[in-house]
Amino acid sequence: LSRRCPHQDRQWPPEQPDRRPAALGLHPGSRTQGRGLRTALTYQRYEVKIDREVASTLRSGWWLNGSTGRRFAANFAEFVGVSDCVLVANGTDALELALASVARLGDTRGREVIMTANAGGYASCACWHNDLIPHYVDIEPASQLVSVQSVQEAVCADTAAIVVTHLYGGVVDVRAIRAGLALAGLSHIPIVEDCAQAHGARIGGNMAGSLGDIATFSFYPTKNLGAMGDGGAVLTSDPALAGQVRQLQQYGWTSKYHVGIPGGRNSRMDEVQAAILDVLLPDVDNRNEQRRAILDRYKSVARRRVKFLNGGDGAVAHLAVALCDDRDAFRAFMKERGVDTEIHYPVLDCDQVGWADLPMKGIENLPVSRASVGRLCSVPCYPDMTNNEIEQVCLALGEWEAM
Repeated sequence: LSRRCPHQDRQWPPEQPDRRPAALGLHPGSRTQGRGLRTALTYQRYEVKIDREVASTLRSGWWLNGSTGRRFAANFAEFVGVSDCVLVANGTDALELALASVARLGDTRGREVIMTANAGGYASCACWHNDLIPHYVDIEPASQLVSVQSVQEAVCADTAAIVVTHLYGGVVDVRAIRAGLALAGLSHIPIVEDCAQAHGARIGGNMAGSLGDIATFSFYPTKNLGAMGDGGAVLTSDPALAGQVRQLQQYGWTSKYHVGIPGGRNSRMDEVQAAILDVLLPDVDNRNEQRRAILDRYKSVARRRVKFLNGGDGAVAHLAVALCDDRDAFRAFMKERGVDTEIHYPVLDCDQVGWADLPMKGIENLPVSRASVGRLCSVPCYPDMTNNEIEQVCLALGEWEAM
């Protein structure tokens, strides 16, 4: 991978002990042996443009609800292929606001939202915050994405929405889910795309975020398009849904200080984060290609004891996740060789102790989810990895495979 900065006419700084952690962190947001955040590498790569745009934003005096945010929202909507983008404070708010909007606000108590139980709990939280009930369905073993057949078997007249999580940067076949809804006479059920890990992912030439009725994104720093703080977005081509999201993100106001609908909140992205994201947006596809290339190298050396997931041709390798039978031993082996690992995610939503008393359905019919949760393991995969760091992971994987 080239280490030349795409936006600067200078070579990336050489390896320096005080600039690179001694052990290889899992992703740009990892702290390793007390060293600084690896997200600093992203800033260093784009610092000239970021500094210029942030300074311009600060000098403008508009730090919220300004032209910078409107520009990024328009650019991101165009990138995804939809007509409208509402910027919010974070990805969790985006999910909650999207679900509140598609469920038509106050008419949703006790209704079900179909989703998987393996995606970290964010969609489940959004359901409960909207007085909705998660109805968990199973996943495909090779991708860990939702099983279209499981969705078709679970959907019913009491389904308020379907949350489709494009997990790990893979892409769910939303068109197949739509076709199943049409056959069942349930085409009115809205599909919410959770794209927090799928910026730039595609299927059949269409971008993740343009396939459902409404989509949500997170711009947490470690995402494929990450802020230097936090942020989120709700995208849709439905003007009514966009209007509801905008009203709910601003206290439910119909006009200043006049609340027209319940369930509102204060959720805004600041102008500085929008400025940074607008700098990074043009390079998303390039950096996704780098992620894919890294994952392909891992797959070339690990096929037997460690099996990396297949998210589809248009996947963007947000994480390099594999299934391995001896996970604890594998993690210890990798640690000895200076490579961090992580588990995404160690507990299914339906098995979280703190949520045991909350309403949920479908927990008895998740055989693939339950068989997989104890085998998942992630290794480092992000665009700012050097060739030496990638080779370090490959060598460790190769050693493990040969044992």
